[in-house]
Amino acid sequence: MNLLVSRAGIGRRSLGSMAGAAFISGTPALASPASVVRIGTQKGGPILMAERQRRGLEAVLNPLGVAVKWVEFPFGPPIMEAIRVGAVDIGYAGDAPPIFAQAAKTDLLYLAAVPASASAILLPAGSDIRTLADLRGKRIAFARGSSAHNLIIAAVEHAGLTLDDIRQAPLVPADAAAAFERGAIDAWSIWDPFYALYETRLGVRTLVTSDGIAPQNSFFLGARGFVENNADLIRTILAELNAVTAWAGANREEVARLVSEGTGVPLEPVTRVMRRYPFQIVPISAEHVRAQQDIADRFHRVGVLPMPINVADAIWHPPGVTRTGG
Repeated sequence: MNLLVSRAGIGRRSLGSMAGAAFISGTPALASPASVVRIGTQKGGPILMAERQRRGLEAVLNPLGVAVKWVEFPFGPPIMEAIRVGAVDIGYAGDAPPIFAQAAKTDLLYLAAVPASASAILLPAGSDIRTLADLRGKRIAFARGSSAHNLIIAAVEHAGLTLDDIRQAPLVPADAAAAFERGAIDAWSIWDPFYALYETRLGVRTLVTSDGIAPQNSFFLGARGFVENNADLIRTILAELNAVTAWAGANREEVARLVSEGTGVPLEPVTRVMRRYPFQIVPISAEHVRAQQDIADRFHRVGVLPMPINVADAIWHPPGVTRTGG
């Protein structure tokens, strides 16, 4: 059963009606005690940025008595922390942040997946690094608990190295960017739009991308209590996000303009991000759960995650939907 609405070419006026179509087959009418939904976003996240600029969720939810509050964060881990402390109801993050959040006893649920987004290990101008094995002894920046952290661990393992063979430099993206520019680090594991901002700079090289090393997914996640108390609201939100995603995939240049205007990031790198972005939302599958479990097991194996977790414990199973395929 196809659980997703997927229609391209929709305009602003049709977004409201699209929310009535079912993300989950057989969606009932909205009946939710929530009067506001707080959504955690990352700067430059294409789907939510397009949604935020177009105000589609407001058009759908405001007439139903539900307000939308947008809360911006620099990257995924702070969004997970906001869910943990009850400051955000729904958020968007890469593969690693929900794993660390689950280990920290955050009561969250995976709602839907966005197939692999671009990330890479970048090298500054003048670098003598040619292969992953050359990372031995080098200072490598990444955001702790992020998809970039996962990429670094997978990359050094791919080269037959361990984390002890490199000099780890856990830095938030803004600090890592500054360190990269002044030559204070030897490599930088990073995602879009930072990847796009730096990949074409003079002398900068891409050592590897996540493809083939650590294929990645991103996820929409929610606070368990909010999701379980507002199942119809979640269905409506996911239907609207799916609708804007379908529109965005067919209108990438327009999305690039919206994101550039909303973030202040120059249009040229944003356009490259939009051209390679998957623009697809899919239900959480058994394959997603296995992939996330593999990542969680990797973090635990190398001693970064203090305890093993079971990803399957944090998957949303919408009421009335028959589970198939594991």
